[in-house]
Amino acid sequence: MTMSTHVSGKTWVAFGPAGAVGSIHSREDGYVVRLLKRDQEHGVYPTLEIAKSALQGMAGDLEFREH
Repeated sequence: MTMSTHVSGKTWVAFGPAGAVGSIHSREDGYVVRLLKRDQEHGVYPTLEIAKSALQGMAGDLEFREH
């Protein structure tokens, strides 16, 4: 049996050289990626690392901070 380390309700903000560019939100079905200034979600990913990679693919080299 594999234990899940997924926790719903957490948020990570992604920062680039010019400031915040997006966020990742954990929820029961995975990790949701959003870019700032856009209301739409850019996918739900099964792990935080995959969500971070997806956001970096959209916005470049980023630093993530949990909030």
